[in-house]
Amino acid sequence: MKKVLVETSARHIHLTEEDFKVLFGKEATLTVKKYLSQPGQFACEERVTVVGPKKALANVSILGPFRSQSQVELSATDARSIGLPIVVRESGDLADTPGCTLQGPCGELVLQKGVIVAKRHIHATKQDAEELGLTDKQIVKVKIDTEGRSLIFDDVVVRVSDSYAFAMHIDTDESNAAMCGPNQMGEIIK
Repeated sequence: MKKVLVETSARHIHLTEEDFKVLFGKEATLTVKKYLSQPGQFACEERVTVVGPKKALANVSILGPFRSQSQVELSATDARSIGLPIVVRESGDLADTPGCTLQGPCGELVLQKGVIVAKRHIHATKQDAEELGLTDKQIVKVKIDTEGRSLIFDDVVVRVSDSYAFAMHIDTDESNAAMCGPNQMGEIIK
């Protein structure tokens, strides 16, 4: 059986250094709040407000380190609630995605694109992938067994890089649908 840790990825933002400084000031730097399971990734103390056509989401977490493109990752429920279309994409695939306004303590930034609902995915090292018979960009299913809410997630993309730690990421809507808890394991089905 091919098991994978299933982690819930709540709404968050990745920013370029330039965009961060617009929101927090020219001298500002990212402040590590806690390190995440993926190597080198961390949640920051700094937070912003995401503004859509209908309403805003306050106190949205920023994840570091800085990225080459700014990107907002929401659940489908979040996107709908603020009046944005739901566009499911892999992280970094931002062409033809909606934008939004970000508000920080020192400024406001209008993103022309970059709001996505992240495609559910598995991070795997080359060794993990080889041992499990998986390949980069392969689409698999993952079965989650929980009390009264078991389900199978389809369309899970495998992402292979030695900079990853082995884990599956789903958003809060998906996690709630399966009643996932801490240390939730899933079974990979090809």
